[in-house]
Amino acid sequence: MKHYLPILVTVGFSIVGVAGDYLLKLASVQKSPLRSGWFYVGFAVYASTAFGWVYVMRHLKLATIGVVYSVSMILLLTAIGAVGFKESLNGYEVAGLVMAVGSLVLLTRFA
Repeated sequence: MKHYLPILVTVGFSIVGVAGDYLLKLASVQKSPLRSGWFYVGFAVYASTAFGWVYVMRHLKLATIGVVYSVSMILLLTAIGAVGFKESLNGYEVAGLVMAVGSLVLLTRFA
């Protein structure tokens, strides 16, 4: 259980990162994206995680953090794209997602 809390915190940061990405996507469709309120809120959401990363980095290898964060971001962003923006997935993309989940299972099993 000792290693699982930092992993769960990393996944939580992925969720916060996806929220920031979603807000920046909303900003990107504005006439002046960098002047939009969505941009500033998205920027604040990203910045809010900086302090928590110090905790995670004390407990996990940087490589482990990178894989957990990346895979969870991929899964969450794919879900937001498919559900929120009606983007479709082809078979190769689905196969890639399945392999990403498999890598995450292997990594957390032996972390």
